[in-house]
Amino acid sequence: MLHSVPQQPPMQQQLSLHLPPGIQQSPQQHNIDSFNMLNGPALSQSSYGIGSESISAVVAPSQAMPPLPGSMQARYPPMPAAQGNVPPSSPTSTTPGINRMPPVNQMPSTMQPQQPRRLDPDHMPSPIQVIEDDKKNRGDIFLTNSKGQIPPLVTTNFITQDQGNCNPRFVRSTIYSVPANPDMMKQTSVPFGIVISPFAKLHPQEYPPPVSNAGEQGPVRCVRCKAYMCPFMQFMDGGRRFQCGFCKGTTEVPPDYFAHLDHTGQRVDKYERPELCLGSYEFVATRDYCRNNSFPNSPAFIFLIDVSYSSVKNGMVHLLCQNMKQILSLLPKEGDKSMKVGFITYSNTVHFYNIKNCLAQPQMMVVSDINDVFMPLLDGFLVDVAESDGLIDSLMEQILQMFSDSRETETILGPAIQAGLEALKASDCSGKLFVFHSTLPIAEAPGKLRSRDDRKLLGTDKEKTILAPQSNFYNNLGTECVAAGCCVDLFTFPNNYIDLATIGQVSRLTGGQVHKYTYFQADIDGHRFLEDLKRSVQHEIAFDAIMRVRTSTGVRPTNFYGCFYMSNTTDVELASIDSEKAITVEIKHDDKLTEEDAVYIQVAVLFTSVGGQRRLRIHNLSLNVCIQMADLYRNCELDTIMNYLAKSGLRLLMEQNPKAVKETIITRCAQILACYRKNCASPSLVGQLILPECMKLLPIYANSLLKSDAISGGSELLTDDRSFMMISLSSMDVASTVVYIYPRLIPLHDVDVTSDIMPVSVRCSMEKLQDHGVYLLENGIYMFIWIGMNVSSEWVQNVFSVQSAAQIDIDKTKLHDLDNPLSQRVRNIIQKVQEDRQRYMRLTIVRQRDKLEMVFRHFLVEDKAADNSPSYVDFLCHLHKEIRNLLS
Repeated sequence: MLHSVPQQPPMQQQLSLHLPPGIQQSPQQHNIDSFNMLNGPALSQSSYGIGSESISAVVAPSQAMPPLPGSMQARYPPMPAAQGNVPPSSPTSTTPGINRMPPVNQMPSTMQPQQPRRLDPDHMPSPIQVIEDDKKNRGDIFLTNSKGQIPPLVTTNFITQDQGNCNPRFVRSTIYSVPANPDMMKQTSVPFGIVISPFAKLHPQEYPPPVSNAGEQGPVRCVRCKAYMCPFMQFMDGGRRFQCGFCKGTTEVPPDYFAHLDHTGQRVDKYERPELCLGSYEFVATRDYCRNNSFPNSPAFIFLIDVSYSSVKNGMVHLLCQNMKQILSLLPKEGDKSMKVGFITYSNTVHFYNIKNCLAQPQMMVVSDINDVFMPLLDGFLVDVAESDGLIDSLMEQILQMFSDSRETETILGPAIQAGLEALKASDCSGKLFVFHSTLPIAEAPGKLRSRDDRKLLGTDKEKTILAPQSNFYNNLGTECVAAGCCVDLFTFPNNYIDLATIGQVSRLTGGQVHKYTYFQADIDGHRFLEDLKRSVQHEIAFDAIMRVRTSTGVRPTNFYGCFYMSNTTDVELASIDSEKAITVEIKHDDKLTEEDAVYIQVAVLFTSVGGQRRLRIHNLSLNVCIQMADLYRNCELDTIMNYLAKSGLRLLMEQNPKAVKETIITRCAQILACYRKNCASPSLVGQLILPECMKLLPIYANSLLKSDAISGGSELLTDDRSFMMISLSSMDVASTVVYIYPRLIPLHDVDVTSDIMPVSVRCSMEKLQDHGVYLLENGIYMFIWIGMNVSSEWVQNVFSVQSAAQIDIDKTKLHDLDNPLSQRVRNIIQKVQEDRQRYMRLTIVRQRDKLEMVFRHFLVEDKAADNSPSYVDFLCHLHKEIRNLLS
């Protein structure tokens, strides 16, 4: 049945919830257990089946409509009392799902009083549905030829054509229409920020930013604000001057950059210069952009290997040395230039190696004064792999022989990193240290740490005492590394507490990565470790980088979140940055805007390339300005908002107790939705929760974020695991945070073996798992295969090569390579998932009703958790209560 209704400006969804006692509802109006969608001028009607019922979802009129004949009224039991802003635990009710009701034709025409019934999660907004709809509607070409365009979701496979604004893989905004009035921004509580991945991996059919050489004078810049030439500059006076889009100042065009204007006011050479027509491009930098006005040397990689007893015993040293040749074959190259490498081993002293190609055998030099580490050699430490190939092979064999009987159990770490830093400084180049370390550094040396592990403090007001560094040594060392352009990737192999909260600071500050392989066994974890190392070695990377974000007048960047160092309030310093790292920047108003304006953002990254060339990479983005609040809500990008909420929440954890941080996130979400209801939504029943279309997943994503190990990890986690999660989340891009917050659950039992398309995921709830099914769950950090107790023996035979699920070896972390279509298809799905993620995930096999199932269920974020954190439906009701409190 279609109803003619007035047009509504905002897009919204309405969800009806039962009112708590004390709030009366008009007997003439009935809540509908569905969503009313406002899609602007288009009038749409959808049906959601509940048993034999059919619930209509229609565009709501500006005034409350009378109930439809025979409509159902969904009620929810009164909410349990909540303390503060923390959601109550789930009501002790029957299993989730709505109670079955008689068919509509058996119902009396007059609604009778009904017993309260539980909301059906299937009729709540679904991430799967939103993701699949976006793939269907936007999985094509995305043109960047106009300002303020919301890009496709990060989960959609799209191709960007750069036509003046940068690829959203490089820069995404939380909003694409910025309020003209700062009061509106404050009133809505919607965050304004951008997530920057300046060297993001591109789609195979997308072009990397072109490189231009601006000559001796360097790139043309605004004389006032120093913004770089870009499509937002307006040329005037016949092309002799240009007006800056950022500060509105005018600048004389240098004579050798002059070009005439055509009849539209555009330069005649616009499409010959990338900086005039593209959103992303690079300039070759002049000496003025180099340290000490000298062009840099090519960067280098240095491998620092812990050869103490623990590292030798667990097989890490043997595995690394055996595979070093293959790893070095993956070194990034630029033209005919390849990176140089060096090697250091350490336990309670530091050992340097001379592998100059003219030597017959590698030479080892020991520095025993670990309180004052120095570089004992210069020539022959950093070498070209092709020239010293044989010596490197010999060195790997000698390391295995020399340290096979190592008995050193008290190790150093700080002096080893200092040694790598000194080696790069002595060679006058930037680079990266790959540090492979196994134990808490307790040897008498700089950087010595004490064991302070007390996991019972996690989740309490005192957790900061074990999640903050125990000393400033590694922070200071990280700062020194940044100053020299020295990045540190930390690969840890602990059997006990290693204090990642402290030693991880040197990676965090330098833009590096932390990896953790607890209870490492080479035969089980070796493949994952080597895959992670290969990715770290071969992905696109820039060194000795400084990033600055410029914005047009009226707004400015204020807070920065990620893995980097800042010595002032504007420059983000990165010893290196690669394709997997992202920096989140909060932007605030400092003046009013006008609707005719645009908000311009320019991200400039000065860096040294793999080949040793100093360059500038520029990304530009333009956003609309709006005066209607509905336009703001219509142009939000929720995935980017969640990235911001996650990273700002992490910072709050170092300042407040966990409960207060969760309350802050919940309150902000409630404020966002309450402001929308009050100012944008059509009049509706008090019992209805109204969600803007662009933010209908905010409740489920917020609840999932609050359950994540990084934010809420309690005593069930190892302290180092919690620190690892926090460091990992702080550098994630938008695609990584989305799957980390809401894991992907892929059915494997009914895959089409003839297709190469990824199967559609199902919702993260135990209700969606069938006893005869098999499912792959992944969140970018962990990967599971869950096997139902009634899975067919044929499926098990084809994939695991055993007769029944009970015979599957759950200690295996890799599937058998069997010669049949189903095995091939399942392995291809797993491989595709691994390729899409920043880390290589260890595969854990879980059988239904095994003990490990409790770990697996932790990631089913729509369900009530073991720690009593609420289910999706319960959180939705709690959030609704918070909204009503704000509105009252």
